[in-house]
Amino acid sequence: MRLKPAALGIALGTVWGVSLFITTWISFHTGYGRLFLQTLGESIYPGYSITPGGSFIGLLYGFADGLISGSLIAWIYNKASG
Repeated sequence: MRLKPAALGIALGTVWGVSLFITTWISFHTGYGRLFLQTLGESIYPGYSITPGGSFIGLLYGFADGLISGSLIAWIYNKASG
C-alpha cells in the first residue's frame, strides 16, 4: 500500500494546527497546559505566545509543521516499502 504524501501532510497539519490552536485558548483561559505550550510552542515557533493572537500564529505554524512532517513520513514510508 502506498501513502499519498500530500494527503497525509494535510491531515497531520490540520490535526496539529487545530490542536495547538485549541490548547492555546484553553491555556489562555484556564492556565491548563501552560508549561507544555511554553516549553514546546514558545521555544520552537518564533512569535508564538499563549494569547488569542498567538493561537492563530500557532495554527499556522502547526499546520506547516504537520504538513511537512506528514509528507516526509509518507515519502519515507513509500521509499522503504518499495
